[in-house]
Amino acid sequence: MGERVSAVVDAGRAGAGAARRRPLALAAALAVLALCLLAGLMIGAAGVPVRGIVLELLDRLPLVSANSGLAPVERGLLFQLRLPRVVMAAVVGGLLAVAGAGYQGVFRNPLADPYLLGAAAGAGLTTTLMIVLVQVDGLVPIAAFAGAIGGVLLAYALGNTAGRAGGTATLVLAGVAVSSFLSAVQTFVQQLRVEQLQRIYSWILGGIDGDWSKVWLIAPYAVVSAVVLLAHGRLLDVLSVGDDEATSLGVNAVRVRFVVLCAASLATASAVAVSGLIGFVGIVVPHVVRRLAGVSYRVVLPLSLVAGASFMVLADLVARTVLAPAELPIGVVTAFIGAPFFVGLLRATRAVDT
Repeated sequence: MGERVSAVVDAGRAGAGAARRRPLALAAALAVLALCLLAGLMIGAAGVPVRGIVLELLDRLPLVSANSGLAPVERGLLFQLRLPRVVMAAVVGGLLAVAGAGYQGVFRNPLADPYLLGAAAGAGLTTTLMIVLVQVDGLVPIAAFAGAIGGVLLAYALGNTAGRAGGTATLVLAGVAVSSFLSAVQTFVQQLRVEQLQRIYSWILGGIDGDWSKVWLIAPYAVVSAVVLLAHGRLLDVLSVGDDEATSLGVNAVRVRFVVLCAASLATASAVAVSGLIGFVGIVVPHVVRRLAGVSYRVVLPLSLVAGASFMVLADLVARTVLAPAELPIGVVTAFIGAPFFVGLLRATRAVDT
């Protein structure tokens, strides 16, 4: 009993300390994000004067008038291609990172990621079916969104029928089973139309489009999921000390876990719908945030949202410039970053164990 009380007290102290550090850490993260957004707008295969970009952006502010000197073609490039692409990258990165942090809080496992409960496999299957059978590109985001939500719901339903409702271990096993089954079905469908494999793999490797319509398509879901996740930071801190302790403090652990999973899955589905399957973001970013700012989810969640946006903007910048005028799939870029990160993480874990 004494250990439980001590754990709750320690969690409360950690949360209070994190709350004091949060404004400064968030301000620093937002400053980094602003720099990343500017870099994303200024750097590209097509040369646009940096001074003209800055003046054009200032000219769009209220009560500010500035002559950028940009030609109409350059303005179109800036506002119809680069700006929506940078915004899309920031939204996708933020959603994947905050969803990953939410999953890690629910499962109390820093290796949990947004695709743990079958979102990736569900989206992959429905997107493959759309490409192979329907062949309507405009419906691919909707199919991916529906598939991601469907995969998570199937895993959650299976987990609840196979074990105690809300049990994290059962949910993980259900997610593995659902992912394996849906991936097998996807592979079977792919073999029916091998001529469509290039389009399917292009979507699987992930990519960011400069398309305002897709930004507005996921905006409502992105806002709702992010707000719900951020609002549950304190409750995730309470859950981190154990379900019994949380119950003693009046927290319904099962309900909190369900709401956070729903919000994180909605964020994941929204990101997958417009970008394909981009790996490692939901694991790498929360890990880095946790190392730099502490373990309290009142800090980890908002910082993961902002840091994930910065990370994805930079990853997309690399993807579209390193082989310019060709583009590298953004999933390849995040894998190049994520794989060495895990090697370092395993080495650090081994050093602690020994």
